[in-house]
This record gives sequence, structure tokens and C-alpha cells, in this order.
Amino acid sequence: MSNINIPVSVLNLAPIREGQDGKEAIDAVADLAQATEKMGYKRYWIAEHHNTPTLVSSATSILMKHALENTNSIRVGSGGIMLPNHAPLVVAEQFGTMATIYPDRVDLGLGRAPGTDMMTASALRRSKSDSVHTFPEDVKELLTYFGSEETQGYVKAYPGVGTNVPIYILGSSTDSAYLAAELGLSYVFASHFAPAQMEEAISIYRRRFKPSPYLDKPYMTVGLNVIGAESDEEAEFLASTMHFFFLNVIRGTKMPMKPPVENMQAHMNPMEENMISSMTSVTFKGSKETIRKQLTDFQNNYNVDEIMAVSYIYDSEKQKRSYEILKEVVDAK
Repeated sequence: MSNINIPVSVLNLAPIREGQDGKEAIDAVADLAQATEKMGYKRYWIAEHHNTPTLVSSATSILMKHALENTNSIRVGSGGIMLPNHAPLVVAEQFGTMATIYPDRVDLGLGRAPGTDMMTASALRRSKSDSVHTFPEDVKELLTYFGSEETQGYVKAYPGVGTNVPIYILGSSTDSAYLAAELGLSYVFASHFAPAQMEEAISIYRRRFKPSPYLDKPYMTVGLNVIGAESDEEAEFLASTMHFFFLNVIRGTKMPMKPPVENMQAHMNPMEENMISSMTSVTFKGSKETIRKQLTDFQNNYNVDEIMAVSYIYDSEKQKRSYEILKEVVDAK
């Protein structure tokens, strides 16, 4: 029997809700961090997105610092830092500084996509060469910067040396599964928006994993959507906010996070509905009993080590309740 009593964590893209401004969206990042810390969530990760007026997560490390200073014990990390946009040394200095202020609370999740459109990627780019291809070398460079004094080269990250900030490889395809396995690092798969290759990526990572100084056996985390509510009907209603969120992505529109609606079908055509359905196919949605069954089935199939939940719910109290429901499910004896 697979284990459902596993650590649960939070991923926040820091969306702006309809009727909110940027400051309120940033305040909501700290508020949710405090709430999920009280519930006993293991970590709280913040995404990186650029040129997206509906998300305030462009300066990930600054939002992380904001979450860290408003909490006491929850681990705070990046889901992720998109390495093509950043020089590894700068990342090491920023995360080394946070890890010095908040020891044993900082995680570094790394992605190889730019997290934006090509024109914005070009404006962000630290060099005009294609730094997507240097991702494996950049990851190794970061591992060195956080390592012990005797492993350093001439260029060092101060603060950073000896902080051993844990690095997680993020992926939405099978590419990064090979890299995470090869380097012996934890792996986090983005099933919350790109579930198609999840099963294959998990299998590749576990099969090819090589023990390393960082990890002796594979550690597999899956990001997925959670819409927990008092009843299945309420969860279905609340989920329309998530469907609007993905409709934005499909249409390339820039609408803030919308309140839920009764008849979501009226707002999209059948093709859009199909696309949303495939993007959100890894979603736990419903009452506590329904989510318990969904989690049990998921674990019987994949038996992952940790779940990182994204909850696109317009009402922030209902969003917290959704996180509470997931936590109650994994804590139930």
C-alpha cells in the first residue's frame, strides 16, 4: 500500500485577483505563507514569471525574502529560478545571503525555461548566446558555490560558501529528469500545468538516479492543482477560477484571477475546454473524502515523496481552507 501520509508543500505564482492591486497581491503571498506554516506545510515556493501583468512573481528572491521575514519555520524556496535569465553567481549570492539570514530555511528550485515570451527573454538575457543549453553547467556551478571552502574556484559567492542551499531540478518534460538523476538531485515535476510527460519523467528519474553527496536515493516531488472544499459541488464551482486562469494562458489574454462562475462552459469553446482539461488533468478536486480517494489512487500509481500544491481559488479564505483540507487528508491516521 502506498503512503498518503507524505509532506505537502505550497507553490504560489503570486497572482493578482480581480479588484486587487500589486501591493495587495504581494501581501497575499505573505498571508498564505503564514497560514500554511500554521497548518504544518513543509515548504512554500514562489514562481518566476516576467512581463505578465496578472502575476507579481518577477523578482522571486525578493518575494522569498518577504515570505521568510513574515514566517518562522516553513522552508521558503523558488519554484523556480529560471536559470537562462540569471548568472549563477548572482543567484548564489542572493540565495547565500538569504540562507545566512535564515539558516536551513531556503530552497533553490531551478528551471531551464525562461518563464516568459521570447522578446522578454531576450530583454532579460544575461548574454545573447542561448543560455538554455548551459543549464547543466550552470547547475553544477551553483552546487560548487554553495559547497565547502575547499571545493571553491577563484570566484566565490560571499555569502554562499558553505551554506549548502539544497538544489531541486524542476521540469515539465523528460529532459530535466535525466539531469536530476545524473547529478543525484531532488526532482520536481510540473504536473500542475504540463502533466503529459509526468509518468515517463518519474520513471526515468527513478531508474537512472545516481546517489550523490546531496542525496542517497531519488526524491520525487510532484506539483499539482488542489481545489478542496466542503462538498464536491462547491469545489467544482470554485474550480472555475482555475479554468479562467488556464483560459488566459491558452488565449494569451491578461485577465486577473477571476471570481468563480456557475456555468464555466458558457465562457469557453469545446476546443478550449479540451485543452484546459488536459492541462489540469492532475488535479485533486472535491470534498475531503473525494480528495482522500484521489490522493490514494495517485499514490498507488506513483508513490511520490512529496506533493507541492497549487490552489487557484479567488476567495483567499476558501483558498486557505483548500490547503487545510489537503493537510487534514495527509495527516489522517
